[in-house]
Amino acid sequence: MYPFIEAEQAGQRSVNRACAVMKVSRAAYYEWRRQQPSRRAQEDQELTEKVRATFEGSRQTYGAPRVHQALRQAGTRCSRKRVARLMSEQNLQGRHRRRWKRTTVADPKAKITAEDLIGRQFQPAELDVCWAGDITYVWTWEGWMYLATVIDLASRRVVGWAIADHMRAELVCAALRMAIAQRRPRPGLIFHSDRGSQYTSKQFTRLLARHGARQSLSRPRQVWDNAVVEAFYSTLKVELIHRHAWPTRMQARQAVFEFVEVFYNRQRLHSSLGYVTPDAYETCLVSTRRAGAA
Repeated sequence: MYPFIEAEQAGQRSVNRACAVMKVSRAAYYEWRRQQPSRRAQEDQELTEKVRATFEGSRQTYGAPRVHQALRQAGTRCSRKRVARLMSEQNLQGRHRRRWKRTTVADPKAKITAEDLIGRQFQPAELDVCWAGDITYVWTWEGWMYLATVIDLASRRVVGWAIADHMRAELVCAALRMAIAQRRPRPGLIFHSDRGSQYTSKQFTRLLARHGARQSLSRPRQVWDNAVVEAFYSTLKVELIHRHAWPTRMQARQAVFEFVEVFYNRQRLHSSLGYVTPDAYETCLVSTRRAGAA
């Protein structure tokens, strides 16, 4: 009955007459109105449901900036501050990166002739012209597991990766072979990494030369020279590895596969790409190139 009276009032009709028709007092009606949530509160409630659904869909990893961008892409108009406020009220917190640790060690006997060819320019205009790689580690109840990845700097896509219980040169070679098999880059590709012994080994440098790739190495003790791969590993550990215990290497391997191939490459929004996924960014880049060529 009260919504009927409220509708009558909104139509500039008499509240007294409406209350008389519905057989309620004016005092009771106005008390009901005071207890009703405001329009802003109702909108906040609806938006909170969308915020929570987006947060859960990100595997509880997105902070306010990515939740805001995801909502905008889904057609929901809202401000970033409002999203941040609603997330704070619901105690929804994204995962934050930690500082990384050094995992590769230079070989003092290696004869290094390669230089840094990218100079921290991490956004080439084309795909498969500059890749970067590194190694990280994952603790399981069966012992350490090591992950080597190859990332296309243009799209931030993980194009190759390999997992083993060792950090020998075979590990980084396996990751590179996977990337080459999937992407088939043209000669002249730049492969950038730190000066770890795996990347300066004869086995790896010969593999690069065999496929016409040029080697680029970070400067000594300059961790930011390979910041893109380091940032990926930080994301991987914060959003996956550090959130679970890993009884077996196989369980960890399967989880890394699913994170990289399903979530990271195809679903996770990247701020450096304008809050789109690597997969979507590559599709857009290829379409733009074809349109320009036509």
